[in-house]
Amino acid sequence: MAEMKAPTPAKSDADRRRSHRVNIAMPVLIRGKKGTQPFEEETQTISVSAHGCMVRVATPLARNQEIAIVNTKTAEELPSTVTFIGQKDNGKTEVGVEFAEPSPLFWRIAFPPEDWDPSERKRSGTPRQAAPPAPKPQR
Repeated sequence: MAEMKAPTPAKSDADRRRSHRVNIAMPVLIRGKKGTQPFEEETQTISVSAHGCMVRVATPLARNQEIAIVNTKTAEELPSTVTFIGQKDNGKTEVGVEFAEPSPLFWRIAFPPEDWDPSERKRSGTPRQAAPPAPKPQR
């Protein structure tokens, strides 16, 4: 008879991530083929990581489709694979893209350290200690 193991709590997607995601809109060019026809589409990222990005595209793409991502600010191009097809809204579909190899420098941004906990970040709406009033001028 098979040995029963206690269920282990499922890790959330964030716990399984290999690198931090940063929500940032960066201009990119998506290149690929639709059948035998090449296509290019200019768009922006929704989020980026060292392993890829999330974008919204009008061009229909398929999971496991090979494409290229071009950082339009640097003209650097990386071979990538579509790993996720999300919701379609206003004619554009949310698409997750993974680089063929991790490339943290592709985005030219600083990623948070590995031990960074986004729940501990300072919020802009957090009340700050008021500065003491300035001394009144002497007469």
